[in-house]
Amino acid sequence: MLKNRFCKDTSISILPSSLQTKCRMVWLPDFKDETFNMFFIVFCSFTGLQFLYVLLIHSRLAFYKKRESNVQYFPPITVIIAARNESDNLYENLPLILEQDYPNFEVIVVNNQSVDDSNWLLNAFIHQFPNLKVVELGKSKHLRPGKKLPITLGIKAAKYEHIVLTDADCKPASNKWLFYMASGFSNEKHIVMGYGPFHKTKGFINRLIRFDAAWIGVSYFSMALSRLPYMAVGRNMAYTKNVFNAVHGFKSHYSLPSGDDDLFIQEAAHHNNYTIQIEPESFCFSPAAPNWKRWMLQKSRHYSTSTKYNFIKKALLGIYPITLLMMWISFIPLCWKVNYIPLSAGILLFVIIIKWWIQGRCLYKLNERSFINFLPFWDVFYAIIIPILYYVSERQNRSRW
Repeated sequence: MLKNRFCKDTSISILPSSLQTKCRMVWLPDFKDETFNMFFIVFCSFTGLQFLYVLLIHSRLAFYKKRESNVQYFPPITVIIAARNESDNLYENLPLILEQDYPNFEVIVVNNQSVDDSNWLLNAFIHQFPNLKVVELGKSKHLRPGKKLPITLGIKAAKYEHIVLTDADCKPASNKWLFYMASGFSNEKHIVMGYGPFHKTKGFINRLIRFDAAWIGVSYFSMALSRLPYMAVGRNMAYTKNVFNAVHGFKSHYSLPSGDDDLFIQEAAHHNNYTIQIEPESFCFSPAAPNWKRWMLQKSRHYSTSTKYNFIKKALLGIYPITLLMMWISFIPLCWKVNYIPLSAGILLFVIIIKWWIQGRCLYKLNERSFINFLPFWDVFYAIIIPILYYVSERQNRSRW
């Protein structure tokens, strides 16, 4: 108690020199070591960037207030599903979409070169559901892989202006899914970005995949709210025909198998013509990849579009994991100098608590509460593993090419 009282006294110079040294050690480093001063400056710089990023970007989602659903406005909707050899998923999930609680909608399934029982199953569903339409895309070796051509054909066949997209393996969270997705449309809003989490099963790989989806959701929702939209998820998004035609569909990136969600959004979303939808009843759940190999294949397809991102969006997406790792790396040398520990650890702890609070609120908004308790661990682990995944996926792509 006596030492603490002396340390708070502004007249520290009257203390014996030994006690002055202890006081400085307790509260502040002496800043006499140039090497450690450099480490401290680097540490403060990266910590400051982490703090600013979370405060300026992630806080947008953390404190986002949901728009009230416009129950007076029910535009007719066309739901488009591009399916290839998805008979089992169509059997399980298509009735849940066809039976949505929505006044006026049609569902178009583009049967993309399927060789399973999809054609027979869809023909049976047509007799049961009058709002179902099927577009057959015959098998051809000249057609490019991916969903871009099936989606384009589905939009051309659509009766209505407003389009909602999902996948055959997706299960709506409720029979109000279409209502909430459609409620995002207005005279000013022509794009609706939804959320597509994965089903929870046992195992670490499933937990990692679910965190990956949650963290990507936090990122693209936060960036969209910061007026920097860069992607949505193709398994749960909506837009109008006019928006699609205004950018000539997928013409600028048709050569890539992926990009029907992220590259399209980067071209089409502008001037505040978009909104987000994070009502839990609007979510569409998908099965996660069952193993590491399948997940890596999915990630490699997603990463194939990253070269098309503009510099600003690349920088903003890369700055967070880089500064996070550098914050921790630069903190380690400071632990070797005892009188730097209290101040450095205090700064680090303060930033971690602020991040935990803000990012925890983001995950709470997306109904991903299970990751909040150990969020600092997932934060660092994910920042380490994502560059590894990117490097491995790039090597896989080169080997295939």
